[in-house]
Amino acid sequence: MLKIIRRVLAAIFLLGITLLFLDFTGASYAWFSWMARLQFFPAVLSGSLVVVAAIILLTLLFGRLYCSIICPLGVWQDGIALIGKKVRRNRYRWSPAKTCLRWASLGLFILAFILGISLVVCILAPYSSYGRMVASILTPAVRYVNNLIASATDSSLVYHRDVWFKTGAVFFISLGSLILIGTLAWRNGRTWCNTVCPVGTVLGFLSRFSLLKISIDTDKCVNCGLCARNCKAGCIDFKNHAIDYSRCVACMDCIGKCSTHAISYGTVRPVKARKAESGSTDAGRRSFMTATAVIATATALEAKKKVDGGLAVIEDKKIPARSCGIVPPGAESIKNVSRHCTACQLCITACPNQVLRPSASVDSLMQPRSSFERGYCRPECTRCSHVCPTGAIRPITPAEKTTISVGHAVWIRDNCIPVTEGHNCTACERHCPTEAITRVPLDPSDPQSVLVPVVDPSRCIGCGACEYYCPARPLAAMYIEGNSRHITL
Repeated sequence: MLKIIRRVLAAIFLLGITLLFLDFTGASYAWFSWMARLQFFPAVLSGSLVVVAAIILLTLLFGRLYCSIICPLGVWQDGIALIGKKVRRNRYRWSPAKTCLRWASLGLFILAFILGISLVVCILAPYSSYGRMVASILTPAVRYVNNLIASATDSSLVYHRDVWFKTGAVFFISLGSLILIGTLAWRNGRTWCNTVCPVGTVLGFLSRFSLLKISIDTDKCVNCGLCARNCKAGCIDFKNHAIDYSRCVACMDCIGKCSTHAISYGTVRPVKARKAESGSTDAGRRSFMTATAVIATATALEAKKKVDGGLAVIEDKKIPARSCGIVPPGAESIKNVSRHCTACQLCITACPNQVLRPSASVDSLMQPRSSFERGYCRPECTRCSHVCPTGAIRPITPAEKTTISVGHAVWIRDNCIPVTEGHNCTACERHCPTEAITRVPLDPSDPQSVLVPVVDPSRCIGCGACEYYCPARPLAAMYIEGNSRHITL
C-alpha cells in the first residue's frame, strides 16, 4: 500500500510539473505552479524558508521522500528504471557509496554558486535539468503534433503554434543530460541522484537521521538477496543486513519483493543493522568515472526567406548586437537573474509573445533574455513573473510593469526607411504603447523633409514594440538596449 501511495503521488507531481512546461495556453499555471515552488533549490534561491524547512522536516521524519515523490528528475529516473526492470529482472546489486564523489560534486556546486558560475549550477540543479529536457525536447514535439491536429481539424480549440529551437546550446545540453541521466537510470537506477546531484547529497545526509526508515529483521531474513537486486539505489547490503540510508529514497520496492516479510518501514531498526551501517561508510571505495556533458556552442542558423504573396521576398530579422542584455520586468537586474536563475526554461515556455529565449552568451548561458524578432513584451502580460519559482523574476502586476524600464530604444539612422528610401514611415510611433516616440523633420531647416523618430528615454519602458514592428530588414532601425538594472519611471 505504501508503494502504491508513493507512486500515485509521484505521478501527480511529475505530470503537473511536465504540464507547466508543455502548456502554451496558460491554463496549467493556476493549477500546478505551486509544485515548482516546492522544489528544494528554487526554494533556497527564492528565500522560501517555509518550503525549505518543510522539506528538511519531511526528510527527518520519513527519509528521502522528496527525491522519490516531489523531484521531477528523480521520479523520471524511477520511470526509466522501471522500464529497465521489465526488460531484465533483478538487475541491481549492492555497491559501496561513492562518498568522495558525492561531496566533491556538492562542493563544486556550492563553489560555482558563490563564484557566480551559473552554467555549472544550472547543469547540476535537478529541477532545472528536468525543465530543460521537457522545454527543449518534448515541448517542440508536442507542438508539432498539435499543429498536425490543427491542420486536420477545423476546431477552434486547437490552433497552430510556432515550433522553433530558441538556442542550439540549450538543446544540445538538454539532449546530453537526457542521454546521460537516462542511460544511468536504465542501467543502475539512482546513480545520478546518489553520486552527482547536490540536492540528493544534502538530503541524503539528513535522511541518515530520519525517524522512519527501512529496516531488516535478521530473524526473518533468509539472505535471498531479492531486496538488493531490486534496490535501484544499490544501498542494501543483504549479506550484512545493512542499509545505507543516505542513498535510500524510500521507494518501498524492497518491501514488496521480500517474501518473508523481513523488511519493514518504521521507527525500529535492529541494532545489528545499525552497526553494519556505521562500518559500511568506510568500506573500500572504487573509482568512478565522472561523466561530463560536452557543451555545444550555438551555431548560426541560416536565414530563411519568406515569400509575401508571391510578390516580394521578405528577409527575417537579425538579432542586433546589444551591449547589455534585456531581462524581463520583475527581474530587477541582470545580477539578480544571474544569482537566482537555474535556467529551468519555465519562463521561456510560458512567454506567449515569444520574446524570451535562452541566452547564448557564456556568462549567462541558458538564462532568459528578451529579443523582439517574433513579438514584443506586451504591457498587459506578466506571466513569466508569476511562474518563476526561484525569485529570479519577481511577481508584478500589469500596472507595475508599465512603470518599469528594462531598456531604452535606440534609433539607427542608416537603417531607417525615411532615410534610405526617402518616404515617411510611422510604424515605430504608431505602435509605441507609452508614446515615447515622436517624429521630427530629418532636416531641421526644411519642415517638408521626411520625418524620422526621436525617442524620449523618460517614457520608454523597453517593451520592444518599435523594434518588432520596424519594417527595415535585416536589421531594424529601432532596437532596444538593455538596462543592467531596471529603472522605475
